[in-house]
Amino acid sequence: MNSRITMALAGLLLIGALFFGYWGLVLSRQPEPSPPAVAQPAATVVEKTLAGAEDQTRQPVVVLSRDVPPFVALTAADLHLEKLQVAPAGSLTSLDQAIGRTAWRPLRAGTWLNDESFTAGGSLARMIHPDERALAVAVDEVIGAAGQLVPGDYVDVLLFLRQDSNNLQQSAQVAVPAIRVLAVGEQLGLTNDGAPASAAPSADDKLKQDQRRLAARTVVLAVPEALLSRLMLATQVGTLRLAVRSSEEQRLARYWAGEPAVAAHLKASNSNLFQFTQLALGGAAKGPSPSSSAGESRPAVEVIRGNQVSQRAP
Repeated sequence: MNSRITMALAGLLLIGALFFGYWGLVLSRQPEPSPPAVAQPAATVVEKTLAGAEDQTRQPVVVLSRDVPPFVALTAADLHLEKLQVAPAGSLTSLDQAIGRTAWRPLRAGTWLNDESFTAGGSLARMIHPDERALAVAVDEVIGAAGQLVPGDYVDVLLFLRQDSNNLQQSAQVAVPAIRVLAVGEQLGLTNDGAPASAAPSADDKLKQDQRRLAARTVVLAVPEALLSRLMLATQVGTLRLAVRSSEEQRLARYWAGEPAVAAHLKASNSNLFQFTQLALGGAAKGPSPSSSAGESRPAVEVIRGNQVSQRAP
């Protein structure tokens, strides 16, 4: 009896020893340290902060999502808002300002919209001022400065008159000075608001456009209204050349722009014409006589036969 009790107690003690030994082993194990949290670099935090602040300062601009043909009312599917750091002057800022409105000309995807997007007038009409007219002139490699003309250049229109029965002395003169090139072939310049008159071409299209520009046979000039008839006559009676003016002449954009100097420019242009009465627009044609000596000038005699006018030395 005693031996049985002793054996039972020994078994219980053994089981207890095993349990407490296992428990001590578990407690003795230290937990594995958790991986340290990766701290974000300070530069990343600053960039996110600046990006958030910059996004708040950007201004919404209405932009076309796809090409829109003329005379078609715009829908919400045609438009989206882009936030720009500097919004173009006069641009629309909400979709409601454009939805339902109709454009008079085709508009390309990516175009930002303003009120002028919905006004009548083609590309050339939006490139000239009220006192100017767009006039096309035929050119070749010689007349058009070896094909190097580009929209935005300023040129003098030179007129060469050959000697014939109605023109006793050949002459070369500036028929119209300082006029702006609007287009060369199919390549257009900028509109009055500074935007491209046509959508920016892709790299392949730009290469083809440059090739067509070099082979262009017409240029469009912004001619002051007062000199339109003169240039038209000049294209019919003589040989023209387009002489490119320097880009350093910063005041060319205001040469015929209604400033007080315009009257002086027009008067000087009229007085510089000679041996071509029609181009003088009513002014007296003048020019040196073949028989005049150096430093001596004699008034020319104007001979009129029907509708023909000629100058002869007295």
